[in-house]
Amino acid sequence: MYKNKKTGIIGIIITIIILILVVILSNTDIQKVSYLENVLSSIVMPIQNGLTYLKNKIAGNDSFFKELESLKSENESLKQKNSELEQSLRELEIIKSENQTLKEYVNLKDKYPEYQSIPAYIINRDINNFTKTIIINVGEKDGIKPKMTVIADQGLVGYVISVTANTAKVQTIIDPSTSVSSIISTSREGIIVSGTLESNNLLKATYIPTDATILEKDNIETSGLGGIYPKGIHIGIIKQVVNTQNSIDRYAYVETAVDFSKLETVLVITNQVEE
Repeated sequence: MYKNKKTGIIGIIITIIILILVVILSNTDIQKVSYLENVLSSIVMPIQNGLTYLKNKIAGNDSFFKELESLKSENESLKQKNSELEQSLRELEIIKSENQTLKEYVNLKDKYPEYQSIPAYIINRDINNFTKTIIINVGEKDGIKPKMTVIADQGLVGYVISVTANTAKVQTIIDPSTSVSSIISTSREGIIVSGTLESNNLLKATYIPTDATILEKDNIETSGLGGIYPKGIHIGIIKQVVNTQNSIDRYAYVETAVDFSKLETVLVITNQVEE
């Protein structure tokens, strides 16, 4: 509305100027008309052109502001659509993650058909130099009991040390206080592997028989002795053999098959299936 008033004022100014010119011309001799007309024309025309330009400019600005408002509206609409798309993408990622978890459960059960087991996922972990435990989302209500073996797709994870109604705490094989009776898969020699303070993916193999042949990349698996772990579950591979002056004291480092920093889903073995 303000711009329309400006345009009206400009029109009034132009009209007044024309009326003044008519009065002047009506009181001037005909001989002087041509000369005066030229003079006035040279004065009025630039003013008229300027006013016309200004009028068009104002009209153009009005169109510009209308377009600007339209662009703002379109921008808000695009922001809303973008937000909706992001929400849809998050929902798809959640569904994808859930599907992946279910797929891992199925793969685990297919890989260990000889065991009756309950799937679970990790809801908390306490991995530091002195204790290396995880909490899983199944407990006493699901039939979980202490000393049950916990495995993952890659191999042995640990065993249940305590339970609540809905959760269970698992002591992992990388915990420094944990020892697992194991065998070297190639030579079938018995050894003991334990967690270390220094690493979250290395175990220390000790009590290696003096006449045992132990080489890097040898597979290590559970022996079935000790009353907790079933026989034949993969633990890891020999990473390094450390020979000492006394062959009785030699030891080796075993790299765990399970990457505990990325572990998400596990199976709790409830009992071995009778054959």
